[in-house]
Amino acid sequence: MRVLFIGGTGNISTACTRLALEKGIELFLLNRGISAGSPVEGAKLIRADIRDAGQVTAALKNRKFDAVVDWVAYKPDHIKTDIGLFRGNTLHYVFISSATVYQKPPAHYLVTESTPLGNPYWQYARDKIACEEMLNRAFREEGFPATIVRPSLTYGETWLPAAIGGHDYTLIDRMKKGGKIIVHGDGQSLWTMTHNTDFAQGLIGLLGNPIAIGEHYHITSDEVLSWDSIYRTIGQAAGVDPVLIHIPSEFINAFDAGIGAGLLGDKAFSAVFDNSKVKLAVPGFQATVLFADGIGRCLEWFGKDERRKTVSEETNRLMDRIIQAYLKAWP
Repeated sequence: MRVLFIGGTGNISTACTRLALEKGIELFLLNRGISAGSPVEGAKLIRADIRDAGQVTAALKNRKFDAVVDWVAYKPDHIKTDIGLFRGNTLHYVFISSATVYQKPPAHYLVTESTPLGNPYWQYARDKIACEEMLNRAFREEGFPATIVRPSLTYGETWLPAAIGGHDYTLIDRMKKGGKIIVHGDGQSLWTMTHNTDFAQGLIGLLGNPIAIGEHYHITSDEVLSWDSIYRTIGQAAGVDPVLIHIPSEFINAFDAGIGAGLLGDKAFSAVFDNSKVKLAVPGFQATVLFADGIGRCLEWFGKDERRKTVSEETNRLMDRIIQAYLKAWP
């Protein structure tokens, strides 16, 4: 199978790149070559800017692909470019959307692919919804062979997943120094953490799969955790008992609209995913990495090189400012 990844060196896509190569897929990565990630050995790099359709056309040199996956499409204009580029040049086009597109606040805690879409809190999610609508229309009107895939919070070894203060080493450093760790809400809403290697199994199983064309899938773990248990699991992996403080998402949003959008538009609400649909399309698919094991892998990666343990003082100051204001406001 000949597959093109647009992107392919990010947090989720790198795991999919590795698995595709392991399975003997002839894999091409189209990117500008300036991202933080490095192409996985064995993948064939095509240097071009996907935002420049003429440049991409010249770089692809009339190649045709069994499947194309766009990891970096965020707005309808990006999808419009893709349809123009790959109409007639691929048997299967996969758009990486986001589970943030699902109805917020949810009418039911269990999310299926038939859950309504709608997110008034986050422009990122609304843009993804608009992308999906354009692809659905292209499939209906011209048979463009699109599949929509919606990851939820998917992490790998190179960053620490958390609602606030994640990604770099700031959260662990703060925990180890006894600093208060903000948990939005009461810490009891339910959430799903998915390891990128588990997501990869589902995605690669969909590529070139005829029953996936015209369909929508989310791919997540089946493990369900409260946010308190997520932070305590991170602390346990770091060898500390974290000091948690619960602060309403709306209060946090007043201090940082970026973090607030990610909370009110996603993590403030329980998200439990029914993965029956992808399991039907990809027989044998099952997420196997428990969060306690996955976070252990993260800390092991950070521990191999002290230079990876970057701490953001800006994030620390923001968290301290939010906590101080909240404690001052508390009767």
